[in-house]
Amino acid sequence: MAATLSLPKLLNLPRKQQPRIHSKLFSISLKTSKSQSHSSKHSHDPQNLLNQTILHLKSAPLPLTALTLPFFLHPEDAVAAGGQFGILEGRSFALVHPLVMSGLFLYTLYAGYLGWQWRRVRTIQDEINELKKQVKPVAVTPDGTLPAEPPKPSPLEAKIQQLTEERKELIKGSYRDKHFNAGSILLGFGVFESVFGGLNTWLRTGKLFPGPHLFAGAAITILWAAAAALVPPMQKGSETARNLHIALNAINVILFIWQIPTGIEIVLKVFEFTKWP
Repeated sequence: MAATLSLPKLLNLPRKQQPRIHSKLFSISLKTSKSQSHSSKHSHDPQNLLNQTILHLKSAPLPLTALTLPFFLHPEDAVAAGGQFGILEGRSFALVHPLVMSGLFLYTLYAGYLGWQWRRVRTIQDEINELKKQVKPVAVTPDGTLPAEPPKPSPLEAKIQQLTEERKELIKGSYRDKHFNAGSILLGFGVFESVFGGLNTWLRTGKLFPGPHLFAGAAITILWAAAAALVPPMQKGSETARNLHIALNAINVILFIWQIPTGIEIVLKVFEFTKWP
């Protein structure tokens, strides 16, 4: 009886408002059902499919990082060619190539010094062998015994002793391994930075500038690869490969030095036509 009497009261109670999200979901479901029914009718029309796809993409929310990223890049303040690539066209990235190549030039000289020291280890032994052939044997008595007072070392023997000590010190320096590691680093970073230099020029200006600097840089890269390709025959003892390796690296250093003035001109243009960052 109590339940029967309370039924009218329950019917008269005010209904709680449904969250607005249900109404939105209901409207979205209606739109979706309508769009599905509409797309089923025009499923073979590619233009309608394209329009629907663009409509859904427009309504999709973008992450906050995607909206704020352009404010951090400041493309118009950092570029020299319009801002299509953002900070990659700025002065900071443009200065990476000259700074790295300056370091590689000094590292090339260091690698050459290591290579020359390792060559000295091999050639000094040949000198010692040649000097030993010129040393006169020690005179002995008729009965075959040595004289009471040993003779003073000759200048040849003193030279042999000096070269022997020098060779021992060179061997302790491990110049062979140091030269090999330096050459590997120089080849890897050199080729990468040569390509990066041309790429950075294209990012800033939209084109490359064929000229002495570009051609010399391409020649240096080729010489690096050619000198590294001679390592296997050098390890087998080919003296021709060793001499050619030295000649190619000497030409490389000359091209490096000749390229410095044109590189400075390009750096000045970077400061003239670009802005930080």
